[in-house]
Amino acid sequence: MFFEARVLDRRVLTPGMIRLSFGWDGLTDFPGTGLPDEYLRLFFPDAGTGRLHLPVISEDGRWTYPEGQDVIHCSTYTVRQHHAARGEIDIDFVVHEGGVASDWAQRAQPGDAIIVNRPRGLYAPPADIVWQLLVADATGLPALARILEQTPKQVQSRVFVEIATAEHEQALPHHEFATVTWLHRSGNGVAPSRMADVVKAMPLPLTPGYIWAAGEQKAIRAIRKHVRQELKLPPERYELVAYWIQESEAWEQRWKNLPEAVRASIDASWSSGRDMEELRDEYYATLEQYGL
Repeated sequence: MFFEARVLDRRVLTPGMIRLSFGWDGLTDFPGTGLPDEYLRLFFPDAGTGRLHLPVISEDGRWTYPEGQDVIHCSTYTVRQHHAARGEIDIDFVVHEGGVASDWAQRAQPGDAIIVNRPRGLYAPPADIVWQLLVADATGLPALARILEQTPKQVQSRVFVEIATAEHEQALPHHEFATVTWLHRSGNGVAPSRMADVVKAMPLPLTPGYIWAAGEQKAIRAIRKHVRQELKLPPERYELVAYWIQESEAWEQRWKNLPEAVRASIDASWSSGRDMEELRDEYYATLEQYGL
């Protein structure tokens, strides 16, 4: 389930993103999923003890924690490219002040080691799509770029990416039927997100399609509410992923302050066997009820 990777190369893509290439120590057998938004977790030693604590991960992705083990420090990132033939992967890091992974990426040099786990992916449009709507902030940009690379040539893509400033634009993979709009000074912790506004304003064809969005959790929740309640799309027609939480420390504190019965009910619901999309609807409604 785990692999030791070492930094091979470091490249600055924009003022807000660094690409690190990893290889060595077992990555020749790295089990890529082939899915364009596949993600993995990087595991960091405890800052106080220097010890590395890893979870026990089952084949279906469930985590368990050895009793008495210290907190596990990890961050989730997209595999921008998997060069299977030479046993290398590229990961693009959004860099900012604070944050264990961002700090590590900004300091990383060739030879530095990190533990990663087996990747998983979520992007899975039906085979009949003739269009897709792709919406992301900077954190979703690596996955979005890889999605464009793997999009069948006949599929039309309408793409919106919100970034802090024009300097954060990147050259995206060319696709003959892709139209890209960059939203400057939008989201990314510098201004209110416009991702949900874009999705709500976008006229969608009546032909079979797919919506994929990735970004800050409140923006994704707003998109999800529109997709579920207004468009009434079935779950196989969308994938909406919250990659990060703005002011996460304050959010975590508010979460901890929820009534214990509320948190216990949420935890129990995930293993209830009920429809996962209905459970997510209830979960997000509870978060909104308590200002989260």
